[in-house]
Amino acid sequence: MRRFIWPLAVFLVLVGFLAAGLRLNPREVPSPLINKPAPAFNLPQLHAIQASINPTDMKGKVWLFNVWASWCVSCRQEHPVLLDLAKRGTLPVIGLDYKDDREAGIAWLREHGDPYMLSAYDRDGRVGIDYGVYGVPESFLIDKNGAIRYKHIGPLTPKVLDEKILPMAKDLNGA
Repeated sequence: MRRFIWPLAVFLVLVGFLAAGLRLNPREVPSPLINKPAPAFNLPQLHAIQASINPTDMKGKVWLFNVWASWCVSCRQEHPVLLDLAKRGTLPVIGLDYKDDREAGIAWLREHGDPYMLSAYDRDGRVGIDYGVYGVPESFLIDKNGAIRYKHIGPLTPKVLDEKILPMAKDLNGA
């Protein structure tokens, strides 16, 4: 009888860990990049192959870095939120067209509207990997010094924008 107690105890502990893990919210995965400098990159712009963008172009500004793709179903869900944000003009948004076909990305923005100040083009996804992107869409709030201050996994919602991102951006701007 005693020889069954240890395997049963180990089994129950494992079941406990599994049950606790299933209750966690996958959108709350902590990023090791919070409060650290945003990874450097130099990518071509989506609409202008000869022009490039890198995070140092935005030094001195608080901005939102939004990772999206034309093939992303959830990006359609968040797109009206980004269009609304662009109309407000309160926070510049830079897009990262992630693992996408350039023509498909351009056509998608033409069809649905372009909320981005500009979009970088990351065909092979290397920049996404550097930022720890799990999947699209994901958004990063970056401060005036180029540090990532907040990461949102999944589609942005009006609630997240109004209750988390915009107040944080306002604080970072010193307003």
